[in-house]
Amino acid sequence: MTESEILLTALVSGGACGALAAVSLVVWRGGAPANVRYATLAFGLSAIAWVITESAELCRALGPAHLLLLPLAYPVGGLFWLFVLTLFDDRKIGPPGLLPAALLVVTGPWMRLAQPPLFDWLWYGRNAFGALLAAHALFVVVRGWRDDLVEGRRRFRAMVLAAACFYTVILVAAGFLYRADPSGPWLAIAPGRAGGGAIVAALAIWMALLTLQTRPSMFGASRRSDTGGEGRAEVLERQLLSRLTALMAGEGWRREGLTIGDLARELGAPEHRLRRLINQRLGHRNFADFVNSHRIDAAKRRLADPEEARTTVAAIAFDLGYGSLGPFNRAFRAATGATPTEWRRQALNDGSPKPNETA
Repeated sequence: MTESEILLTALVSGGACGALAAVSLVVWRGGAPANVRYATLAFGLSAIAWVITESAELCRALGPAHLLLLPLAYPVGGLFWLFVLTLFDDRKIGPPGLLPAALLVVTGPWMRLAQPPLFDWLWYGRNAFGALLAAHALFVVVRGWRDDLVEGRRRFRAMVLAAACFYTVILVAAGFLYRADPSGPWLAIAPGRAGGGAIVAALAIWMALLTLQTRPSMFGASRRSDTGGEGRAEVLERQLLSRLTALMAGEGWRREGLTIGDLARELGAPEHRLRRLINQRLGHRNFADFVNSHRIDAAKRRLADPEEARTTVAAIAFDLGYGSLGPFNRAFRAATGATPTEWRRQALNDGSPKPNETA
């Protein structure tokens, strides 16, 4: 590398690190749930360490001190995946979510110390694993976009994280191509080179700017209290809420494959207005949670009914609008902390479920 290329690499790497630090700070101070704040901070620190350690020039400038950053850099793929799940899928941080990052931390030193062919196996395994995590993160970003009721988060999802996921997948693919043909142009997009560093910096700066722009609505509105004002917009919102309540009371939630677009057309309301109503008035962050709240309430009533003791859990799930048993089990466990079978056994044996299972 020429001196100008080294300087350019340092500048873009510094810009990327600064933008990642800004994102972490904004999210940490922006009223996000604790799991999102911790996941963002962990990913931000790991990504900064990764950007630095990927640059041979920066590592030489830091000397032996760069070795202290390696444990932070190893889990970046797993922490990015966790960041996506906590922010966009409303997941809680737990052992399953931390396992990918832990695996990357454990295998990182082994790869640095290993000799071929063990090094090759570890390299391919870690990169294939990282590609799978990035692909799943991209799937989560795309899958939940339509049902996301938080407008700021929808923009963040569509405009930034999809690009970041795509870049991660492309970066892993380029790494495999470089291993097959080191003379090809693949190395140009590596984060340790000026071109790849510029891409990382652009994504990080874009993410920081959008986070600052959408901070008030990024993490979802809490339930809004009625204000007593009777402006035209307030009247229209009350009317829409009344129609929505009546439709849900008439078990409109029972239809399999129900989407917010279907519901908006049936209510004769713009989709964006219905999204805002369900988010701000009813306190739901995504449409699936809103529908599931009605379905799970109905499921608990049926599971606790002795006259339905012989009805299978699967039959109840299908009757309530679920297309398969898996989504019903996951939604029920998330809402009650127990599987449908466990909840039914407890309810029928005691006559009523435990207090912490009725939430």
